[in-house]
Amino acid sequence: SVNMNNRKRPYSMQHRAASAQATRGSIREAAIALHAERLWDDFTLQEVAQRAGTTVQTVLRVYGSKDALAQIAMEASTVPRRRACPPGDTAAAVRVLYDDYEAMGDRIVRYLAEEQRRPALASRVELGRRAHRAWVQAVFAPEIEGRPKRAAQDLLHALVGTTDVYVWKLLRRDSH
Repeated sequence: SVNMNNRKRPYSMQHRAASAQATRGSIREAAIALHAERLWDDFTLQEVAQRAGTTVQTVLRVYGSKDALAQIAMEASTVPRRRACPPGDTAAAVRVLYDDYEAMGDRIVRYLAEEQRRPALASRVELGRRAHRAWVQAVFAPEIEGRPKRAAQDLLHALVGTTDVYVWKLLRRDSH
């Protein structure tokens, strides 16, 4: 009879590779989740490791540094594209903005707070600014078009500012 306790488990490269990939994915997902909740500097690699069910040493072995992991988390963190709404439908525009900012406004404000320190994030934030401006220009086109050029530009600037995430933050978060 063979003693089952003395039997060695056969070494499997496939099992090891799958386990390493799962660990890598767990670390990545933990970093993305923490990045969505807080500023990058406001959590530690220890917290990433705890969420991923591993050690800081493993996190560093897999990703090399907190900055490398930050880059991956920023790139993986998605901000959904804003829904379109009919041009000139101000009530629909307000609903879309409200829903978007309630869902992702806090994250956007955190990104804005970090953009000066994280060049990779700064380029993504700039894309968001451009997308917001283009959305505002499309939604409020009936109010903007037909005005003299300077008046149209002034109105567009006012609408972009009025619908900015900082106004939402001021009203919803700071003033409750």
